[in-house]
Amino acid sequence: MASKSNSLYLVDGSALAYRSYFAFAQNPLRTKRGEHTSVVYGFATTLLRLLNKEQPTHIAVARDTKHKNFRHELYSEYKATRERMPEEMVDQLPRLDELLETMGIANLEVKGYEADDIIATLTRQATEAGWEVVIVTGDKDLFQLVNDKVRVFNLRKVSEAGEWFDPAAVKEKMGVPPELIRDLLALMGDTSDNIPGAKGVGPKTAVKLLEEYGDLKGVLENIDKIKRPKLRESLEEFKERAETVKQLVDLAYDVDVGSKIEDLQAPALDDAKLKNLFVELEFTSLIKSLGTSESAQPDIKQQYETIDSEAALKRVVAAIKKKKLFAFDTETTGLDWLTCKLVGISLATDVGVACYIPLAHAEGKNLDAKLCLELLGPVFEDKTIKKIAQNFKYDYHVLVRHGYEISSFDHDPMLASYVLDPAGQHGLDALALKHFDYTMQPISDLIGSGKKQLTFDKVPIEKASFYSAEDADFTFRLNQVLEPAVKEIGGDRLLHEIELPLSRVLATMERTGVRIDVPFLESLSEEIAAELERIIADIYELAGEDFNINSTAQLSTILFEKLKLTPLRKTAKKTGYSTDVNVLTELAKLHDLPKRILDYRKLQKLKSTYIDSLSKLVNAETGRIHTSYNQAVAATGRLSSTDPNLQNIPIKTEEGSRIRMAFIPSDSDHRIMAADYSQVELRVLAHFAKEDALVESFRNNEDIHRRTASEVYGVALDAVTADQRRVAKTANFAVIYGVTAFGLSQQSDMTVGEAKEFIDIYFARYPRLREFIESTIKQARKDGYVTTLFGRRRYLPEINSSNNSRRQFAERTAVNTIIQGTAAEMIKIAMIEIDEKLSRLKSKMIMQVHDELVFDIHVDETEKMKKIVRESMENCVKLDVPVTVEMGIGPNWLDAK
Repeated sequence: MASKSNSLYLVDGSALAYRSYFAFAQNPLRTKRGEHTSVVYGFATTLLRLLNKEQPTHIAVARDTKHKNFRHELYSEYKATRERMPEEMVDQLPRLDELLETMGIANLEVKGYEADDIIATLTRQATEAGWEVVIVTGDKDLFQLVNDKVRVFNLRKVSEAGEWFDPAAVKEKMGVPPELIRDLLALMGDTSDNIPGAKGVGPKTAVKLLEEYGDLKGVLENIDKIKRPKLRESLEEFKERAETVKQLVDLAYDVDVGSKIEDLQAPALDDAKLKNLFVELEFTSLIKSLGTSESAQPDIKQQYETIDSEAALKRVVAAIKKKKLFAFDTETTGLDWLTCKLVGISLATDVGVACYIPLAHAEGKNLDAKLCLELLGPVFEDKTIKKIAQNFKYDYHVLVRHGYEISSFDHDPMLASYVLDPAGQHGLDALALKHFDYTMQPISDLIGSGKKQLTFDKVPIEKASFYSAEDADFTFRLNQVLEPAVKEIGGDRLLHEIELPLSRVLATMERTGVRIDVPFLESLSEEIAAELERIIADIYELAGEDFNINSTAQLSTILFEKLKLTPLRKTAKKTGYSTDVNVLTELAKLHDLPKRILDYRKLQKLKSTYIDSLSKLVNAETGRIHTSYNQAVAATGRLSSTDPNLQNIPIKTEEGSRIRMAFIPSDSDHRIMAADYSQVELRVLAHFAKEDALVESFRNNEDIHRRTASEVYGVALDAVTADQRRVAKTANFAVIYGVTAFGLSQQSDMTVGEAKEFIDIYFARYPRLREFIESTIKQARKDGYVTTLFGRRRYLPEINSSNNSRRQFAERTAVNTIIQGTAAEMIKIAMIEIDEKLSRLKSKMIMQVHDELVFDIHVDETEKMKKIVRESMENCVKLDVPVTVEMGIGPNWLDAK
């Protein structure tokens, strides 16, 4: 091979794009804004790996164009059977161009030719100059270029290391040497490119023929010697088109590429520009790989120290009392605040001035934890001293459990960032990179990863000190930047009167927890297990055999080959026919087996995801589950929760709703009370749209769905049938979010034509709804964002996209955000008001789920609690229509309805 000083890497961009797309087909990569990024991520990962590991001197990416090429002139059906590029891939092509431009890598396309032809041309030029060439592809067509100066690097999967092919490796894989690849491909044909080879000739037969007769010409000259009649007949028929087919698989070596090989130098990457792009695309792992060395960091003052004496801590406390502002962070042995051990505390008193207090490291000099509490505790209790913490709620939990009292939640960069752009990234690492172009030290540098991961108390103090002080420092710095930015967009009230006070309310709810009836769950689990056994027996009987019900391949064979049901579509990876819920639902109309499979999946998920896992989440000390509420996740402003995800606990099925029976009061003196906003999103819609018919209906306390049915079907209120009301209810919650006639037909029993007529009449009866939707979209196109009632912005970068699907999704999101976001803010405000009124009561607020609040109320406070909750929820925000709450009290969550 030639010297490494002359190495040209040619990347088959079209092959890499498809490989990247399908590598993530089951779980596509998207930003929080909804932008698809699988293709761009695959490219970025591969190119960085090539540049860093292989270190080529020259590199280029070759890509197909959307235009026809010379092969179509040879054969009009060339690639005629190939499916169109998926829309999600098409959407990413501009980003792919941006990536290559940012990286400084040549991006080559030539009209009338394919990427393979560009690669062949550059390979010829480079080898004639004595260069080493590496072709990066997963396409077997390019094996024909391999020789003593040219190798192929087969990517396999984006996530794998890849495989190298020299002439010997090509021979071993394909059965023939590189110089016979064209003949092999011609004989076999290529279904993906719709190239018609010899009928019935597969790889083994083609290799055997070439071994026996030397090359394609030899095969065709010796057809009469072939003994198998069908093969002989096939080759005779193929002989007529053999020359055309060989030209189709052959490559062009004289393409005017527009660049000389000398111009394709490997770039010196601009890490700063790449970081900015990766931050926007949310490629966190790639951001960390770009450069974490000190030399790569901006010139930032960092005056950090370790506090291991009483005198040193007193000095820091004095500085905090003088400044009246500080940032803090905690280091613990784990992420569960209920069980973790406090290892250390870091404090920042100014930009670049921070310290670390080691309290429980296995080795080294720790400060006495009781002394730290004695000296630092009053600082946290002092309401006049403002406190800053990234994800304040977690550190609050940790410190309170270790004896500290924290008087106020004053500043949280995570929540400030969330107010500025709810769809962005709000982690400390991402924010430091975005606002200071600074790469934080990753925790994996200290504790490792995987099974060998250490707990933080095993980290040497000198290493822990910099890491933790850095966290406190940049928390302080970010607060200095983000607070003014929040004020600039008018988000100060949203941050300081809603999000930060709510964070403390959520902390109280999390600490209180919810009592769970574990014996009931165990009994329910056994009951579901028995029902699953019956379903499995039914499935085997209907299938006529036992098989792995969880295997898509085996189920597909039973449904589509044995039972001869009509398959609806293939899976994304094209490895077989889909058996997802939509397919099975359609097939259930034809046969009982798909129906029982759906029953099996529903109960299996119910048992594993909810019934069994809930019991495991019960804290041994408290006997309760302590969910974690996430404030900075949902772009609409809604809360989400984890461990468990309360929002996803089933309610629509009888089996699912029974899980709520496991949520019980703290003792016999308490009951569960549930308070649920009634049709709050429709009320918010009526407020914004000023639709007289809806406003009047809500003010008259009418059944809004019956009123809609009356309007659309043109019948009196008392003449509306149950079916008409059901369709109207579906429409009320679907039409306002831009559902199409097809979508409405899927959610109801209407045909597409009937659904279209229904939608037309709906908007004719409620004209201001359409005006509101259209004006919202128009304003969003102008501003680039929408705003809720309390000033929460959501940016919509796709609102002016030329791609219909992306633009329409952004349009639906614009309307949804205003309505759902305002409703989310209403319940947040109500929670803050209620929490203030509960301070002297025995009753507690224990859960928030969508538009519902759940309480553990003392029986002696029943009437007082009903009054507090109703007044707060109904009157916390004034709309043009009345806001109403439905309440219930019972021995468990299900029965509190």
